[in-house]
Amino acid sequence: MVINYLVSKMKFILGLKMKMSQIFDEEGRVIPVTLVRAGPCKVTQIKKKEKDGYEAVQVELISGKSKILKEFRGKDLNIKNYQPKQEIDVSVFKEGDKILVSGISKGKGFAGAVKRWGFAGKNTSHGTKHEVRTLGSVGAMTPSRVIKGKKMPGRMGGKRITVKGLKIVKIDKEKNILAIKGAVPGKPGTLLEIKGL
Repeated sequence: MVINYLVSKMKFILGLKMKMSQIFDEEGRVIPVTLVRAGPCKVTQIKKKEKDGYEAVQVELISGKSKILKEFRGKDLNIKNYQPKQEIDVSVFKEGDKILVSGISKGKGFAGAVKRWGFAGKNTSHGTKHEVRTLGSVGAMTPSRVIKGKKMPGRMGGKRITVKGLKIVKIDKEKNILAIKGAVPGKPGTLLEIKGL
Protein backbone atom coordinates (compact mmCIF):
# COMPACT_ATOMS: atom_id res chain seq x y z
CA MET A 1 0.00 0.00 0.00
CA VAL A 2 1.39 3.42 -0.98
CA ILE A 3 0.28 6.63 0.70
CA ASN A 4 1.25 10.11 -0.50
CA TYR A 5 2.03 12.77 2.11
CA LEU A 6 3.09 16.38 1.58
CA VAL A 7 5.96 17.54 3.74
CA SER A 8 7.90 20.79 3.83
CA LYS A 9 11.22 19.57 5.27
CA MET A 10 12.80 16.53 3.72
CA LYS A 11 13.84 14.72 6.88
CA PHE A 12 11.66 11.63 7.16
CA ILE A 13 11.61 8.05 8.35
CA LEU A 14 9.10 5.29 9.06
CA GLY A 15 8.94 3.66 12.47
CA LEU A 16 6.94 1.41 14.78
CA LYS A 17 5.71 2.59 18.17
CA MET A 18 7.23 0.56 21.01
CA LYS A 19 6.05 1.90 24.37
CA MET A 20 5.89 4.91 26.67
CA SER A 21 8.75 5.47 29.09
CA GLN A 22 10.53 8.26 30.93
CA ILE A 23 14.02 9.70 31.12
CA PHE A 24 15.65 12.29 33.35
CA ASP A 25 17.31 15.51 32.19
CA GLU A 26 20.48 17.07 33.66
CA GLU A 27 18.48 18.76 36.42
CA GLY A 28 16.78 15.51 37.44
CA ARG A 29 13.35 16.35 35.98
CA VAL A 30 11.27 13.54 34.54
CA ILE A 31 10.56 13.72 30.78
CA PRO A 32 7.78 11.43 29.48
CA VAL A 33 8.84 9.89 26.16
CA THR A 34 7.57 7.49 23.52
CA LEU A 35 10.10 4.98 22.23
CA VAL A 36 9.91 4.39 18.47
CA ARG A 37 11.89 1.82 16.50
CA ALA A 38 12.61 3.94 13.42
CA GLY A 39 13.95 2.32 10.26
CA PRO A 40 16.25 1.55 8.76
CA CYS A 41 14.25 2.29 5.61
CA LYS A 42 15.31 1.66 2.04
CA VAL A 43 14.53 3.84 -0.97
CA THR A 44 12.64 1.63 -3.43
CA GLN A 45 11.67 4.11 -6.15
CA ILE A 46 12.20 7.69 -7.27
CA LYS A 47 9.14 9.25 -8.88
CA LYS A 48 10.01 11.83 -11.57
CA LYS A 49 7.84 14.59 -12.99
CA GLU A 50 8.52 13.65 -16.62
CA LYS A 51 7.44 10.04 -16.13
CA ASP A 52 5.03 10.03 -13.18
CA GLY A 53 3.70 13.59 -13.19
CA TYR A 54 5.14 14.46 -9.76
CA GLU A 55 8.32 14.10 -7.74
CA ALA A 56 8.42 11.75 -4.76
CA VAL A 57 10.60 9.30 -2.88
CA GLN A 58 9.12 5.88 -2.12
CA VAL A 59 10.61 4.08 0.88
CA GLU A 60 10.02 0.68 2.47
CA LEU A 61 10.14 -0.52 6.04
CA ILE A 62 10.40 -4.26 6.62
CA SER A 63 8.52 -5.32 9.76
CA GLY A 64 8.68 -9.04 10.42
CA LYS A 65 7.35 -10.75 7.30
CA SER A 66 5.51 -7.70 5.98
CA LYS A 67 6.84 -4.87 3.83
CA ILE A 68 5.40 -1.38 4.19
CA LEU A 69 5.72 1.20 1.39
CA LYS A 70 5.14 4.94 1.77
CA GLU A 71 5.73 7.92 -0.48
CA PHE A 72 7.06 11.27 0.66
CA ARG A 73 6.84 14.35 -1.52
CA GLY A 74 6.84 18.11 -1.12
CA LYS A 75 8.05 21.37 -2.58
CA ASP A 76 11.41 21.14 -0.78
CA LEU A 77 12.14 17.62 -1.98
CA ASN A 78 15.26 17.29 -4.11
CA ILE A 79 15.08 13.82 -5.68
CA LYS A 80 18.72 14.13 -6.77
CA ASN A 81 19.67 13.52 -3.11
CA TYR A 82 18.19 10.00 -3.23
CA GLN A 83 19.03 6.85 -5.15
CA PRO A 84 17.29 3.46 -5.25
CA LYS A 85 18.47 1.07 -2.49
CA GLN A 86 19.75 4.01 -0.43
CA GLU A 87 19.27 3.44 3.32
CA ILE A 88 17.63 6.00 5.60
CA ASP A 89 18.20 5.56 9.35
CA VAL A 90 17.83 7.56 12.56
CA SER A 91 21.03 9.51 11.82
CA VAL A 92 19.00 11.85 9.55
CA PHE A 93 17.71 13.42 12.80
CA LYS A 94 19.59 14.90 15.72
CA GLU A 95 18.61 15.37 19.35
CA GLY A 96 16.47 18.46 19.83
CA ASP A 97 14.89 18.31 16.35
CA LYS A 98 11.24 19.37 16.13
CA ILE A 99 9.11 16.80 14.31
CA LEU A 100 5.56 15.86 13.41
CA VAL A 101 4.31 12.30 13.79
CA SER A 102 1.38 10.72 11.93
CA GLY A 103 -0.32 7.42 12.65
CA ILE A 104 -3.65 5.67 13.20
CA SER A 105 -5.09 6.32 16.66
CA LYS A 106 -6.34 3.54 18.93
CA GLY A 107 -9.76 2.21 17.97
CA LYS A 108 -12.14 2.45 20.94
CA GLY A 109 -15.31 1.03 19.43
CA PHE A 110 -18.76 2.60 19.77
CA ALA A 111 -18.84 5.44 22.30
CA GLY A 112 -21.47 7.79 23.64
CA ALA A 113 -21.37 11.56 23.26
CA VAL A 114 -19.97 12.12 26.78
CA LYS A 115 -16.90 9.98 26.10
CA ARG A 116 -16.52 10.77 22.41
CA TRP A 117 -17.00 14.55 22.49
CA GLY A 118 -16.56 15.45 26.17
CA PHE A 119 -20.19 16.49 26.72
CA ALA A 120 -21.05 17.28 30.36
CA GLY A 121 -24.19 15.13 30.47
CA LYS A 122 -27.28 16.08 32.44
CA ASN A 123 -27.39 17.09 36.08
CA THR A 124 -28.23 14.45 38.66
CA SER A 125 -31.29 16.13 40.15
CA HIS A 126 -34.67 14.49 40.59
CA GLY A 127 -36.12 13.04 37.39
CA THR A 128 -32.91 12.19 35.52
CA LYS A 129 -32.77 8.46 36.28
CA HIS A 130 -30.87 6.64 33.47
CA GLU A 131 -30.51 9.95 31.65
CA VAL A 132 -27.25 11.33 33.08
CA ARG A 133 -25.06 10.42 30.08
CA THR A 134 -27.63 10.76 27.31
CA LEU A 135 -27.18 13.15 24.42
CA GLY A 136 -30.31 15.24 24.84
CA SER A 137 -32.12 17.02 22.04
CA VAL A 138 -30.52 16.67 18.60
CA GLY A 139 -33.11 18.12 16.23
CA ALA A 140 -34.67 21.52 15.62
CA MET A 141 -38.15 22.67 14.64
CA THR A 142 -36.65 24.06 11.48
CA PRO A 143 -35.56 22.23 9.30
CA SER A 144 -37.26 19.35 11.23
CA ARG A 145 -34.32 17.01 10.90
CA VAL A 146 -30.93 16.31 12.43
CA ILE A 147 -28.40 18.67 10.87
CA LYS A 148 -25.48 16.97 9.13
CA GLY A 149 -22.28 16.94 11.18
CA LYS A 150 -24.01 16.96 14.58
CA LYS A 151 -21.82 15.58 17.37
CA MET A 152 -23.47 12.29 18.29
CA PRO A 153 -22.55 8.83 19.58
CA GLY A 154 -20.58 6.69 17.15
CA ARG A 155 -17.33 4.92 16.44
CA MET A 156 -14.43 6.49 18.30
CA GLY A 157 -10.75 6.42 17.33
CA GLY A 158 -9.17 4.45 14.49
CA LYS A 159 -8.46 7.64 12.50
CA ARG A 160 -5.30 9.12 11.07
CA ILE A 161 -3.87 11.63 13.53
CA THR A 162 -0.95 14.03 13.08
CA VAL A 163 0.75 15.50 16.15
CA LYS A 164 2.95 18.54 15.47
CA GLY A 165 5.66 20.20 17.54
CA LEU A 166 7.08 17.06 19.16
CA LYS A 167 10.77 16.94 20.01
CA ILE A 168 13.39 14.19 19.74
CA VAL A 169 15.00 13.89 23.17
CA LYS A 170 17.39 11.00 22.58
CA ILE A 171 18.65 8.87 19.68
CA ASP A 172 20.05 5.34 19.97
CA LYS A 173 21.78 4.79 16.62
CA GLU A 174 22.83 1.21 17.39
CA LYS A 175 19.27 0.03 18.11
CA ASN A 176 17.53 2.49 15.73
CA ILE A 177 15.39 3.92 18.53
CA LEU A 178 14.06 7.47 18.84
CA ALA A 179 12.88 8.82 22.21
CA ILE A 180 10.19 11.39 21.39
CA LYS A 181 8.96 13.76 24.10
CA GLY A 182 5.25 13.26 24.75
CA ALA A 183 2.67 10.89 23.29
CA VAL A 184 2.19 9.79 19.70
CA PRO A 185 -0.87 8.19 18.04
CA GLY A 186 -1.69 4.50 18.23
CA LYS A 187 -0.94 1.43 20.29
CA PRO A 188 2.39 -0.44 20.44
CA GLY A 189 3.22 -1.71 16.95
CA THR A 190 1.47 1.17 15.14
CA LEU A 191 3.21 2.39 11.99
CA LEU A 192 4.36 5.99 12.34
CA GLU A 193 5.54 8.55 9.80
CA ILE A 194 8.11 10.87 11.35
CA LYS A 195 8.97 14.10 9.55
CA GLY A 196 11.17 17.08 10.37
CA LEU A 197 9.60 20.50 10.84
